Amino acid sequence: QVQLVESGGGPVQAGDSLRLSCAASGLTFRSYGMGWFRQAPGKEREFVATISKSGGNRIYSDSVKGRFTISRDNAKNTVYLQMNSLKPEDTAVYYCAAGSYDLCSGYGCYDYWGQGTQVTVSS
Repeated sequence: QVQLVESGGGPVQAGDSLRLSCAASGLTFRSYGMGWFRQAPGKEREFVATISKSGGNRIYSDSVKGRFTISRDNAKNTVYLQMNSLKPEDTAVYYCAAGSYDLCSGYGCYDYWGQGTQVTVSS
Protein backbone atom coordinates (compact mmCIF):
# COMPACT_ATOMS: atom_id res chain seq x y z
CA GLN A 1 0.00 0.00 0.00
CA VAL A 2 1.44 3.31 -1.10
CA GLN A 3 1.52 6.06 1.51
CA LEU A 4 2.70 9.63 1.23
CA VAL A 5 2.77 11.50 4.52
CA GLU A 6 3.41 15.23 4.59
CA SER A 7 4.66 17.13 7.63
CA GLY A 8 6.13 20.48 8.54
CA GLY A 9 3.22 22.81 7.95
CA GLY A 10 1.92 25.34 10.43
CA PRO A 11 1.21 29.01 11.07
CA VAL A 12 3.95 31.49 10.25
CA GLN A 13 4.41 35.21 9.66
CA ALA A 14 5.04 36.77 6.26
CA GLY A 15 8.73 36.57 5.43
CA ASP A 16 9.31 33.42 7.47
CA SER A 17 10.48 30.07 6.18
CA LEU A 18 9.15 26.54 6.45
CA ARG A 19 10.35 23.18 5.24
CA LEU A 20 7.78 20.60 4.28
CA SER A 21 8.64 16.92 4.15
CA CYS A 22 6.86 14.05 2.45
CA ALA A 23 7.80 10.53 3.46
CA ALA A 24 6.89 7.83 0.95
CA SER A 25 6.40 4.13 1.54
CA GLY A 26 5.06 1.19 -0.42
CA LEU A 27 6.66 2.22 -3.71
CA THR A 28 10.06 2.25 -5.37
CA PHE A 29 10.68 5.88 -4.61
CA ARG A 30 13.49 6.47 -7.08
CA SER A 31 11.19 5.35 -9.91
CA TYR A 32 8.73 8.18 -9.32
CA GLY A 33 8.74 11.81 -10.20
CA MET A 34 7.60 13.81 -7.20
CA GLY A 35 5.57 16.97 -7.05
CA TRP A 36 4.10 19.47 -4.65
CA PHE A 37 0.71 21.03 -5.20
CA ARG A 38 -1.37 23.35 -3.06
CA GLN A 39 -5.00 24.25 -2.64
CA ALA A 40 -6.30 27.42 -1.05
CA PRO A 41 -9.88 27.72 0.21
CA GLY A 42 -12.29 28.14 -2.67
CA LYS A 43 -9.61 27.58 -5.27
CA GLU A 44 -8.52 24.70 -7.43
CA ARG A 45 -5.46 22.64 -6.61
CA GLU A 46 -2.44 24.21 -8.28
CA PHE A 47 1.03 23.05 -9.21
CA VAL A 48 3.91 24.29 -7.07
CA ALA A 49 7.03 22.31 -7.97
CA THR A 50 8.24 19.00 -9.32
CA ILE A 51 11.52 17.13 -9.23
CA SER A 52 12.79 14.41 -11.51
CA LYS A 53 13.32 10.84 -10.42
CA SER A 54 17.05 11.35 -10.11
CA GLY A 55 16.69 14.71 -8.42
CA GLY A 56 18.71 16.42 -11.09
CA ASN A 57 15.98 18.57 -12.61
CA ARG A 58 13.22 20.74 -11.20
CA ILE A 59 10.35 22.87 -12.42
CA TYR A 60 8.57 25.57 -10.40
CA SER A 61 5.45 27.59 -10.84
CA ASP A 62 6.05 31.26 -11.53
CA SER A 63 4.45 32.19 -8.22
CA VAL A 64 7.09 30.38 -6.14
CA LYS A 65 10.16 30.50 -8.38
CA GLY A 66 13.11 31.96 -6.53
CA ARG A 67 11.49 31.43 -3.11
CA PHE A 68 10.79 27.70 -2.93
CA THR A 69 13.17 24.80 -3.46
CA ILE A 70 12.17 21.20 -4.03
CA SER A 71 14.63 18.42 -3.23
CA ARG A 72 14.60 14.71 -2.63
CA ASP A 73 16.60 12.10 -0.78
CA ASN A 74 16.14 8.78 -2.52
CA ALA A 75 17.92 6.97 0.32
CA LYS A 76 15.30 8.25 2.75
CA ASN A 77 12.31 8.02 0.41
CA THR A 78 11.55 11.63 1.17
CA VAL A 79 10.85 14.76 -0.83
CA TYR A 80 11.15 18.23 0.64
CA LEU A 81 9.85 21.69 -0.10
CA GLN A 82 11.88 24.52 1.37
CA MET A 83 9.73 27.63 1.41
CA ASN A 84 11.38 31.00 2.02
CA SER A 85 10.02 34.54 2.04
CA LEU A 86 6.52 33.26 2.62
CA LYS A 87 3.60 35.48 1.65
CA PRO A 88 -0.02 35.45 2.80
CA GLU A 89 -1.00 34.23 -0.68
CA ASP A 90 1.02 31.07 -0.02
CA THR A 91 -1.60 30.04 2.53
CA ALA A 92 -2.99 26.68 1.44
CA VAL A 93 -3.02 22.97 2.08
CA TYR A 94 0.11 21.54 0.53
CA TYR A 95 0.07 18.09 -1.02
CA CYS A 96 2.88 15.90 -2.24
CA ALA A 97 2.31 13.53 -5.12
CA ALA A 98 4.12 10.68 -6.86
CA GLY A 99 3.85 9.78 -10.53
CA SER A 100 5.61 7.73 -13.14
CA TYR A 101 6.29 10.76 -15.35
CA ASP A 102 9.32 12.97 -14.91
CA LEU A 103 8.89 16.71 -14.45
CA CYS A 104 5.19 16.89 -15.04
CA SER A 105 3.23 19.88 -13.74
CA GLY A 106 -0.16 18.43 -14.53
CA TYR A 107 -2.46 17.11 -11.86
CA GLY A 108 -3.26 14.05 -13.94
CA CYS A 109 0.36 12.89 -14.11
CA TYR A 110 0.34 11.80 -10.50
CA ASP A 111 -0.90 8.47 -9.24
CA TYR A 112 -0.52 8.87 -5.50
CA TRP A 113 -1.28 11.75 -3.18
CA GLY A 114 -0.68 12.57 0.45
CA GLN A 115 -3.30 13.85 2.85
CA GLY A 116 -1.91 17.38 2.87
CA THR A 117 -0.42 19.73 5.43
CA GLN A 118 -1.77 23.19 6.19
CA VAL A 119 0.43 26.25 5.77
CA THR A 120 -0.98 29.53 7.04
CA VAL A 121 0.93 32.76 6.46
CA SER A 122 -0.26 35.86 8.27
CA SER A 123 0.70 39.41 7.37
